[in-house]
Amino acid sequence: MRRKLYLSLTSLVVASLALSACGGVQDDTAGKKKQIFNMVDVSEPPQLNSAKTSDASSLYLLNNVMEGLYRMDKNNEPIPAIANDVKISGDKKTYTFTLRDAKWSDGKPVTAKDFEFAWKTALDPKTKAEYSNILYPIKGAEAFNMSKGKESDVGVKAIDDKTLKVELKNPVPYFLNLTTFGTFKPIRQDIYEKYGSKYATEPDKMVYNGPFVMSEWKHEKSYDLKKNDSYWDKKNVKLAGVHTDIVKDQNTAQNLYQTGKTDFTSLSQEFVDKWKGKPEVMPFKEATTFYLQFNTKNKFFKNAKIRKAISMAVDRKTMTDKIEKNGSKPAGALVPPNIKATEDQMFREMTKEYVSYDKKEAKKLLKEGMKEEGIKKIPSIELLGYDSSNGKKDQEYLKEQLNDVLGIDVDLRPMPFSQKLDLENKGKFQITFAGWGADYNDPMTFLDMWITGNSFNRGKWSNKEFDKLIKKSQANPDFKQRIEDLKKAEAVMMDEAPIAPLYYRSRLYLKKPYVKGLVTHPFGADFTFKWMSIEEK
Repeated sequence: MRRKLYLSLTSLVVASLALSACGGVQDDTAGKKKQIFNMVDVSEPPQLNSAKTSDASSLYLLNNVMEGLYRMDKNNEPIPAIANDVKISGDKKTYTFTLRDAKWSDGKPVTAKDFEFAWKTALDPKTKAEYSNILYPIKGAEAFNMSKGKESDVGVKAIDDKTLKVELKNPVPYFLNLTTFGTFKPIRQDIYEKYGSKYATEPDKMVYNGPFVMSEWKHEKSYDLKKNDSYWDKKNVKLAGVHTDIVKDQNTAQNLYQTGKTDFTSLSQEFVDKWKGKPEVMPFKEATTFYLQFNTKNKFFKNAKIRKAISMAVDRKTMTDKIEKNGSKPAGALVPPNIKATEDQMFREMTKEYVSYDKKEAKKLLKEGMKEEGIKKIPSIELLGYDSSNGKKDQEYLKEQLNDVLGIDVDLRPMPFSQKLDLENKGKFQITFAGWGADYNDPMTFLDMWITGNSFNRGKWSNKEFDKLIKKSQANPDFKQRIEDLKKAEAVMMDEAPIAPLYYRSRLYLKKPYVKGLVTHPFGADFTFKWMSIEEK
């Protein structure tokens, strides 16, 4: 999943059309402008269909307008949400959830069937959901998704309106953690079928069961959230709403913050020194790795030595210290340092960093790889990238490095996130600058996406040994051996170099002193607004 930035401009505007679609949501804090949180994002979500979405903006929004069985609390631990209780079998393979009394934004009850429908919709091969594999721990889920099994054999069943039974293939130590993730949110079948392909593309084409509803969406400009008066825990929601503007230029964002027109913004590289040491700076330590992903079906990049050469040609420390300047650290592997292997040890502590800056070796490997492929002249290459200010700086640095070290001419192609994602999904790229943030606290969230055929493996890399190790780890009840196999899998991947890891990302934000209770998450969705409030300015 990929994470981004946030900020905004003005007070909340409520669209009457959206309100009627959400069932007449009332704002019991109406008129209290101090309870409007203003922020910005660099790109809008493609859509809010939890069965299909995969990007950071959509997932953060779903976390605030929808409610799963569990949600992450202020300490990043899963707590009951729509689930009021859960009973776990002795073999830890059957979870029986009892749902609390909760309503959708149109007043209809949230039922166990809404969860069963949502999960099976994400698994339906016709949905082509990129995140279908996150449901694979459920018995029969993978077979159904791969058109090798029946929907009726999937181990999720609404026993009655208030009881959901989930059967797993094998014990999964982080399953309750998984239920907080966007793909596990409920979907109302009648609403989904009413709007078809238009479902969740506009505020009035979905219903909500979370702390907020989306009340207005001006595409590529702004969107608004409004407190959901039908939410089961509305008494603990203090904000009246959230307004987000799409602002790609960080100079503009900084100006809005300094002039008091926004409450919260990312602190971009060029302003770090100015704000250094000031109390409004808020660090966000996330579990995210940024990297270059190679299209291994391309003649040039199908060669592992060429891919390694490009990886070794990047001076990561200069990139983090001089370009990022936000606490990000050079990455020599895929899984970031704050992902656990066991309760008391991090995965990175049990293995090593595999990649480092080495100009001499990079030139040697490029020469050897080109000889193996019969390529006599270094081709120019295209690099897909982000059109945000920070993204452009990173990409300019990468272009400079590859040209200086290897003599490769790089054509930068910055573009809106949705357009970039579409090209990646279609395999229409040579190299793409991308990142992945943890969906849950386990190395598997970074590793299983690279198995053959996975929808996130957009460069089409394939390795039988890697696939075997991941498949074994997914089913291994011996958690100690499982971690050993995951270490081996990452080592195989780093040796083949389908990606060039660049940095383990941290972020800095500016937050007004009167903004209280904003919760950040290193795993899954970035932010929770449920417990926020705005004090007197």
